[in-house]
Amino acid sequence: MAFDGIFTMGMAEELKLRLSSGKIDKIYQPSPEDLVIQVHTRQGNFRLIGSCGSQSARVCLTEDRYQNPVTPPNFCMLLRKYIQGGRITDIHQKDSERILEMDIEAQTEMGFMVSRRLIFEIMGKHSNIVLVDLQSGKILDSIKHISIDVNRCRQLLPGVIYQYPPAQEKVPFKDAAEDHTLVAVSHETDGKYLLDHIGGISPAIARELAGSADPLGALEKIVEDVRQHRVCGVVYVDEKTGPREFHLTDLPEYDGLEKKTFPSLSEAAEFYFSHRISSNVVKQKALPLQRRVKAALDKALLKKKRLGEDLLRAENSDKYRLYGELLTANIHAIQPGAAQVTVTNYYTGEPITIPLNQRFSPSKNAQHYFKKYSKARTAIHEKQTQLQETEEDIQYLNSILLNIERADTEEAVDQIRDELAETGYIRPQKKKDNRRKKPKMSPLTYVLSTGEKVLVGRNNKENDWLTTKHASKNDLWFHTKDIPGSHVILPLQPGQTAEDVSPETIYEAASVAAWHSKARESENVPVDFVPVRHVKKPSGAKPGMVIFTHNTTVHVTPKLPEGSGSAGADQL
Repeated sequence: MAFDGIFTMGMAEELKLRLSSGKIDKIYQPSPEDLVIQVHTRQGNFRLIGSCGSQSARVCLTEDRYQNPVTPPNFCMLLRKYIQGGRITDIHQKDSERILEMDIEAQTEMGFMVSRRLIFEIMGKHSNIVLVDLQSGKILDSIKHISIDVNRCRQLLPGVIYQYPPAQEKVPFKDAAEDHTLVAVSHETDGKYLLDHIGGISPAIARELAGSADPLGALEKIVEDVRQHRVCGVVYVDEKTGPREFHLTDLPEYDGLEKKTFPSLSEAAEFYFSHRISSNVVKQKALPLQRRVKAALDKALLKKKRLGEDLLRAENSDKYRLYGELLTANIHAIQPGAAQVTVTNYYTGEPITIPLNQRFSPSKNAQHYFKKYSKARTAIHEKQTQLQETEEDIQYLNSILLNIERADTEEAVDQIRDELAETGYIRPQKKKDNRRKKPKMSPLTYVLSTGEKVLVGRNNKENDWLTTKHASKNDLWFHTKDIPGSHVILPLQPGQTAEDVSPETIYEAASVAAWHSKARESENVPVDFVPVRHVKKPSGAKPGMVIFTHNTTVHVTPKLPEGSGSAGADQL
């Protein structure tokens, strides 16, 4: 993660340009580690987010909306008391450190103007946000309290004199070009040496500098570009794992990844952290659901196996009927108390040995075999019904697993959890807030090369809504054949029929359906399509489960339309 001293310097310059002389309108604390400040300036209103999370430490402008708690935390209330309504006089970096300071002039309850400083310490798990009174140098409060039990050298508690983190024995990156010792060896150093001797640079920048002909000259140029506002945000994105790195300069070592360039450092930082944090939060929320569903799926598969074995045994029950018939036909030839009897099978003419229960009479043994045969025949019907229900459960659970794997937002995971609670696979959660809004149906929308749009359900509930309520009867419905996947709808114009749709459009829409299925990594995937009027949802069926007729099957390679992506699709 590259929120190093150089990026902090660039962010300080950017925020100073945007927020200087701005008035602090509102202050929120959406989570224990995040702070949002709304600032009014001549250029308009801006929202600043500061975070001290170990994996999300940053300070930058944001366009995102955050949900705030009903009762503001104590630190938020204190900031509202001391700096809300104040004016920002300066924003700067502390030396070459990952510390950004915001100086604020605010009015006291008595009408006196006082100077206070909001300090953002961006140092991984040691990050913090501290409000200091400039006149006394004392801490008014901090978002995380650090007592002497945690750190003997530096306490962050109200009333304590604020002290900066201990300086490292390194040359600040702003002064590196003037350090004679570094200049003498700079041409023979590697990235580790630069990282160990220059303060405020990240490993990625150290490796980049070491690869240049003049490392310190390259560093000096980066610093000068920052001072002259000649930098922009750069984020390198891995298609599978998401954002990998970001900075205010190019990092050639990541050239194999997708490079996204942003006009401001704030936009780059927010893109990086919002996608990274969102991905981590979604994974954390989805993991318990995934475990539950996998456990239920394993149980259903085991049940299917046992039902199959029971059904096989029941289907082999004709021998019991034969035993009963042969015993009845030869009842006078059987000795009472015999353990077995050998008689002629009049169907084949061959001898057959029948086991007997010595406690029962010959007629009672015959009745016993007829009863076993009757029981087995009844069991066949029951086992077949149970087997069909189990097959439906397995199909449903596989679709849920697919939805969990593809969920990319917390809202999507919450919808899946609600669905599992409604279908009885997990216990319903106690809702803390009765004002929770009903999730809005917003299927993904892709534009095909021919200009038509296709709609894709993101989960089973959305699949149901899309197919049974939103789509018109003449619209085309697509789904992978016998493979878990999303419902895909190709809307048609009034009066238009399936025969009016070009083969190119059919195959392209089918490719989208294959992409949003368990067969995404496969080729030659079978996809059924049929007018929506032939798709029905049986009474009592689980979410997303439908039956259909009059279908046509095409084979396609999973693919999204050119210029689209699962994360970049528009929403309704």
